[in-house]
Amino acid sequence: MKKPAILAASLAAVLAVTLPATSALADDVVSAISVSGEASVSAAPDLAQIDAGVANDAKTAKEASDANNAAMGKVLLALKGAGIAEKDYQTSRLSLQPQYGQNKSTGASPVVGFRASNRVTVKIRDVTKVAGIIDTLVAAGANDIGNISFEVTQASKLLDDAREQAVADAHRKAEIYAKATGATLGAPLSVSEGGAPVPLFKGRMAAAPLAAGAAVAPGEETLSVTVNVSWAIKAKEQ
Repeated sequence: MKKPAILAASLAAVLAVTLPATSALADDVVSAISVSGEASVSAAPDLAQIDAGVANDAKTAKEASDANNAAMGKVLLALKGAGIAEKDYQTSRLSLQPQYGQNKSTGASPVVGFRASNRVTVKIRDVTKVAGIIDTLVAAGANDIGNISFEVTQASKLLDDAREQAVADAHRKAEIYAKATGATLGAPLSVSEGGAPVPLFKGRMAAAPLAAGAAVAPGEETLSVTVNVSWAIKAKEQ
């Protein structure tokens, strides 16, 4: 369920005011007020990313590798059959590791077999299909699924209204500080955005046995933007 947009003012504000000693300079710009404004908006994610893998054990490295290649081949075919474009899945990890046993009488740890594993990262551009894709992967033989995340791909566009709100909030605070110090607010001198907007909340996969069907909760992401604005100020005429 979507939450309403959240607009929050930044608590940080920096005031720097230096007034002239004589009224002759009353109309001159003598300093500036620098204020930070912040706004946030909540949006439903439209892209999901998951990792899926297969692991196979065998007595020899070749047997483990061959079994793993065959298993991953089935997983990739399942992704293609589910309508996932080839550009949206990519191998993320491939490994072949010896497995050690223990000889209780000698204390040695001999190699008793090998484990081959292969992981693929999958982008799902319709988040309503995440649960179905997970079930498809499991049915195809994937026995290690995790690292699911959600994101809003059009975050910058969605934040445009929040940017306007952040500037308006900063202006409101600047007016308060100017009035409180006996100054008049002038034209803005500079405007900057305080870093790239980032999600404050990541959706996640709900805990549930995969064999019984994946339970997925995309949730919402709260995107926040901060602007730093400086205004020229003038001393009020006496």
